[in-house]
Amino acid sequence: MERKTITLRAPITLGVVLIVLVVILGAVWVSGNVIGMMRGQSSTPLSLAMLASGSVLLVAVLAGVIAYLTLSVKAFNLNRRQSNFIDSVTHELKSPIASLKLYLQTMTRHDVKPEQQRQFHTMMMEDVERLDSLINHLLDAAWIEHRRQERTVTEVHLKELLTKCANDTCLRYKMPLETVRIEGDDISIVAATVEVDMLFRNLIDNAVKYGGSPPRVDVRLNLDDDETVCVSVCDNGSGIPVNLRRKVFGRFVRLGSELERSRPGTGLGLYLVRNVTHALGGRINIRDRNLDSGGADEPNPPFAGTQIDVTLPLGESPPA
Repeated sequence: MERKTITLRAPITLGVVLIVLVVILGAVWVSGNVIGMMRGQSSTPLSLAMLASGSVLLVAVLAGVIAYLTLSVKAFNLNRRQSNFIDSVTHELKSPIASLKLYLQTMTRHDVKPEQQRQFHTMMMEDVERLDSLINHLLDAAWIEHRRQERTVTEVHLKELLTKCANDTCLRYKMPLETVRIEGDDISIVAATVEVDMLFRNLIDNAVKYGGSPPRVDVRLNLDDDETVCVSVCDNGSGIPVNLRRKVFGRFVRLGSELERSRPGTGLGLYLVRNVTHALGGRINIRDRNLDSGGADEPNPPFAGTQIDVTLPLGESPPA
């Protein structure tokens, strides 16, 4: 069964027609009142009152039509992103499940040598971890949208947490641990550990996934003042265009064409990053990678890539 293609042709056409009609009606209304006053056919105060009230109503109708058209476009774009998200998640679920099924059928129906069994077990574990990562991603997205319970805040050592996130990401993508370099002093903040872990795990995962070939990620910690800390995550990828740097934080947003993507994903990573940052009382900014964030020995020039700065409050000491 083919999926019915939804287009914006009907709402855009209707919106344009309504806007033109409202403009024509407004012009006729204003012209008629002005001509009537000039010829003295009506009371000037009454005509002015009618002109003012009619103009306000026409402007309100015009604003409503424009709002309708804008909301239609936004709804269409959200529907399209949701459709892409469903396609991505379906693929991400079916691929490891099909792989697991194939390995299990092979081991059940055939005599497999011990070495090959160990190889199969390793591949099956990778598929299970891939499924686990996807499910956790979806659960994180659902939780951040419906935060109904407060998390227990504790003292979080950022360098230790960042190192763990970096090592886990490198192991997941089968990269050497040196792929992610962490610089700076060990700074502590008071926050919910699960939220901080969710924030930087997604940031580092994104940086490695969309980095260059091979990827090179630099994470720097800087104490801005007595109240905030800035964590910068820099990659050596192709970068994010300036006009799209706000858009990438939306739900289900993935840049580029769906048909040309070679990396798996759901479009929820940076959405989670933005929402968790705001939930922690921080702010986030995307810019081009700083000139001093890399070395001359890197395969890509030091100005290539993206730098994401996350500024978080240090917080107050947790209760004893």
